[in-house]
Amino acid sequence: MDGLDAIGKWLIIAGLVLAVTGGIVWLLGRLPGLTQLPGTLRIEGQGVTCVFPILASIVLSIVLTVILNLVARLLNR
Repeated sequence: MDGLDAIGKWLIIAGLVLAVTGGIVWLLGRLPGLTQLPGTLRIEGQGVTCVFPILASIVLSIVLTVILNLVARLLNR
């Protein structure tokens, strides 16, 4: 039963992290001017608009990599 308790705790923690991350993304999406960043490709057609935030994705990837590396180093002490 110990294994199921641990899995349950990790699922709850993962759900809370996902909910907090979703809230942050939702709030950032409401900020004006965030969709007008340089490096964003916008393709508009008849009733269809596709937005590809290439530069924002690269910056987000770099920031998350740095944060996760710092967390990993702190946990390995």
